[in-house]
Amino acid sequence: MDKNLQMILEYAVNEKASDIHIIPGSFPIIRKDGELFSLTHFDVLTYEDTEKMLFSLLDQELKERILKFKDLDFSFFLNNEIRFRANIYLQFNGWAGAFRVIPNTIKNIEELNLPPILYEFIQRRQGLILITGPAGVGKSTTLAAMIDEINHTRQAHIITIEEPIEYIFTPDKSVISQREIPTHSPTWHRALKAALREDPDVIMIGELRDAISISIALTAAETGHLVLGTLHTNSASQTIDRIIDVLPESQKNQARLQLASTLIGVISQRLVPKVTGGRVPACEILIANNAIRNLIRENKVYQIDNVIDTSLQEGMISLDRSLANLVQLGHISLDKALEFSLKPERLKYLLEQ
Repeated sequence: MDKNLQMILEYAVNEKASDIHIIPGSFPIIRKDGELFSLTHFDVLTYEDTEKMLFSLLDQELKERILKFKDLDFSFFLNNEIRFRANIYLQFNGWAGAFRVIPNTIKNIEELNLPPILYEFIQRRQGLILITGPAGVGKSTTLAAMIDEINHTRQAHIITIEEPIEYIFTPDKSVISQREIPTHSPTWHRALKAALREDPDVIMIGELRDAISISIALTAAETGHLVLGTLHTNSASQTIDRIIDVLPESQKNQARLQLASTLIGVISQRLVPKVTGGRVPACEILIANNAIRNLIRENKVYQIDNVIDTSLQEGMISLDRSLANLVQLGHISLDKALEFSLKPERLKYLLEQ
């Protein structure tokens, strides 16, 4: 590894940054508690600097791959201790890199301040659990906490399919097979199809990317497996829409039936800066009860938000109510809550009650 890159990454880890950006023409940049900061005590990076730094991480196979495709996902260790997820990509003034720090320890659901209903979700032996939200809101961390809880509480064969592998699990009561795309399988589709023949109890899919991966995930959930995955959607209802909309017209009705029968729940989360520093999750929770299942079957997804709003006693909660609770507890400011709200007027109404 290039020594200058090593210094930047070590500094970022010491600062408890979540992400690091290496871009030609800029100072190195870190993201901490969701905010970007330029590291002005380092030099501005030149085209030559960034190419030397970033390519120092690649072996010959990875170099060939990035020169062909112009971007690359992979992971690596710093000083044999700290793990990073990396993406190197070509942009208008040269090669750039984005690095995500992967914590060494997997925090549990309680330590992450996630809703206790997640413990109930993962006790199920069959079905589909989805963790959603924009990039950088902790979906992978939530997913890892749920998988590790299964690992520590029951005997199961867990298969993870990721690009790249992020958290590394230490088998406890479960047997765990972690596969990385394209290192361990050339495509998501091949790895997912193969997983069904590898005697899994639990399948973790790093990201449901397209119609084929969604279709396989629904089939896996329908045929006796617990499937957990992530989607880049903003709400539970949008998640249902995305799953159906991405499929060909000829498959939509079947997918509605599959989703209605297999869905366990959707967690749509954000990480909101706390008043005291750090970030706290705000989570919308959808539980697939009979009302939700009927709305999915009947293609009345637009009514799902109303069911969530009126099902607080069952454990469901809207994002705005979650944000309002955090404001009332003094964890986050009203301004930050409004910034993260999808319906600011609804949030204000909830705070006035």
